[in-house]
Amino acid sequence: MPVTTRLATFEDIPQLNELIALSVRGLSTEYYTPNQIESAIKYIFGVDTQLIIDGTYYIAETDSIIVGCGGWSKRNTLYGGDQHKEIEDPLLDPGHDAARIRAFFVHPDYARQGIGKQIINVCESAAVSAGFSSFELGATLPGVPLYTIMGYTAIERIDAPLPDGEVLGIVKMRKGSF
Repeated sequence: MPVTTRLATFEDIPQLNELIALSVRGLSTEYYTPNQIESAIKYIFGVDTQLIIDGTYYIAETDSIIVGCGGWSKRNTLYGGDQHKEIEDPLLDPGHDAARIRAFFVHPDYARQGIGKQIINVCESAAVSAGFSSFELGATLPGVPLYTIMGYTAIERIDAPLPDGEVLGIVKMRKGSF
């Protein structure tokens, strides 16, 4: 199955939001409760349109089907879609800051086939071209094994409180020279 990557566009947002919900519901059941999953979809997971504006959000496709997405950011936000951001998202300094690896989701029917690795490689390469030499991310618990295989190290556990009282476990991870 050949998988290609391309930059996401605003026209892709409805399909991306569907993919994100499918991914979270399909791949998180061993790690989070049903209430945590639904709360995270409502309050955290979604498209961050700033990534599309910045030209740093990618789609993986096979046979014109979106099977995965993910991006990198030169901005401070560690995780979350538009609904999770409340403040301006300042630019990072590649000489002192780590690029953010952001918003990775794979369709459950295509999981564990190398799609996430392919998108991470595209993102890391683009971030290095923009001057970054290290990377940070906020991993969901199902994503930790993939990021560990890709050379990331857990540095902090974050319990993200959600507006409805649920708490979502996230692991801050790092890779690179800082």
